[in-house]
Amino acid sequence: MTPGNTPEDGRGTPFHVERDLNGRGRSVVLRQNKIVDLVRGQGFVSIDALAQNFMVTPQTIRRDINELSKRGLVRRYHGGAGLPSSVENVAYTTRKVFCLAEKIQIARLLQHHIPNDASIFIDIGTTTEEVAKALLGHKGLRVITNNLNVATILCENDTFEIIITGGVVRTLDRGITGMATIDFIRQFKIDFGIISVSGIDSDGSLVDFDYREVRVGQAIIENSRKVFLVADHTKFGREAMVRLCNIREVDSLFTDRRPEPHMCEMLASADVALHVADEASREP
Repeated sequence: MTPGNTPEDGRGTPFHVERDLNGRGRSVVLRQNKIVDLVRGQGFVSIDALAQNFMVTPQTIRRDINELSKRGLVRRYHGGAGLPSSVENVAYTTRKVFCLAEKIQIARLLQHHIPNDASIFIDIGTTTEEVAKALLGHKGLRVITNNLNVATILCENDTFEIIITGGVVRTLDRGITGMATIDFIRQFKIDFGIISVSGIDSDGSLVDFDYREVRVGQAIIENSRKVFLVADHTKFGREAMVRLCNIREVDSLFTDRRPEPHMCEMLASADVALHVADEASREP
């Protein structure tokens, strides 16, 4: 097998590299994550430039781009890869495994900032589902959620009280949205609202793809004493068409890598606390 090529199953079909993060697929996962970073940072990257950057063959890069394109993470063009659509999100099953290790790091960092016996709102998202898993060691939490996956996870702790909002259930990700969801949220004033977004624009706008989901997010922000945003590094600079709010409206950002200097300056000027999992893991 040529170094850098995706392993095959004997029928010429590439394996999904996420299945073996700690084995021979790890280098492929890391390279593909870096390709996504480069595309989002530059808008378009040629196959030749990527092959030279990673010291692999153009054929290997084409396979990577084909895989990432199928998962909706980049758009395949002749000669390279560009940004995916700003009007349609990546499929839930793809989002669930993409940057999974980073999402777990973020969730483990955030759980240290939630005390026992607190009231929490947890919204729709694959990162917030990892947060729910990380909170299972707590006691006495009262959790309001519009995410049936989150509710299922948290039911494993019998000291929690889980409250499900009303609204329409989306079959693809089991999220709940609509006016009934917003009306339900407005009945409460909760300690912590934990939210996620599809993208963070360079001007600090938090953006998403579904205006119904955004309106629910706005209700969470309005009715939370503190708002915690969870976002892995691929969300910075990612485009989506619906604006939730500006990042200055959250109290803390939890991410896996330190953002670009201009974003750090924006956070500091807005008094938004920045918590970086990669840095926290290196602390003695």
